[in-house]
Amino acid sequence: MSRAPSRADAAQAAVLAELRPGQSVELLKELHILTREGRLNQDSRRKLKQVYHLYQFIEPLLQELAQDGHAPLLADHGAGKSYLGFILYDLFFKPLGRGEIYGIEWRAELVQRSRELAARLGFGRMRFLDMSVADAAETADLPERFDIVTALHACDTATDDAIAFGLRKHARFMVLVPCCQAEVAACLRQTKALSLSRTPLAELWRHPIHTRELGSQITNVLRCLHLEASGYQVTVTELVGWEHSLKNELILARYTGQKKRSASERLAAILEEFGLAQALAGRFGLDQKE
Repeated sequence: MSRAPSRADAAQAAVLAELRPGQSVELLKELHILTREGRLNQDSRRKLKQVYHLYQFIEPLLQELAQDGHAPLLADHGAGKSYLGFILYDLFFKPLGRGEIYGIEWRAELVQRSRELAARLGFGRMRFLDMSVADAAETADLPERFDIVTALHACDTATDDAIAFGLRKHARFMVLVPCCQAEVAACLRQTKALSLSRTPLAELWRHPIHTRELGSQITNVLRCLHLEASGYQVTVTELVGWEHSLKNELILARYTGQKKRSASERLAAILEEFGLAQALAGRFGLDQKE
């Protein structure tokens, strides 16, 4: 006679129902997404939901890259505790049997922890480098080319550094979720008085909260134009519902080789209109003399 499911059994079944097929429960425990008892708290559920949503966007790109026996190379910038990298490896790279993931993170203690976890799990094709995103493009410790560059919540200019890395490494795809962005807002604040006397549009960033919000919006628009001017087809969408994360904009870029001159021209015009050209033209691939 079979026993009726206990409350603990029901809770465990509910957790397993939220996991993707093939997902290692032990990995999620090691990442502290699941408790030792295999439970999900609300914060962990939110975190896992974000990574799974991003995985849904990345998986078809990896499938496309893996055709004809190719071994995909992926660089994960601002990797932090490498939730994304470990889950990508567990769900895709491990069963595929080829390809490598490089996690790039400047906090040495997180890099060491990730190295130890990868060794413990037998994830032999994961590499972790202790360096900033900006320095990664110059190091000899990385391959000359990467297929995919990801950056999940890389703060402020680290997303721009990830884009620069992707361009340098001829990435076929970039998958970016920008985080807190302060550089453009700081530039807008410096020129606010002049802008208010010059154009009524400066009312859009007269109040500090609007300065921050508009700075974030402008930053991502400039990034998209920079990618289009560099030969990428760009799609912008939401990562998850806004109730799960306020840093929710997802930029997907696919290399086509068709560099849009109009994107470069509009990028230059926006920088000029907002008084950002002198400070930021170089960051977005424009010669300040232009």
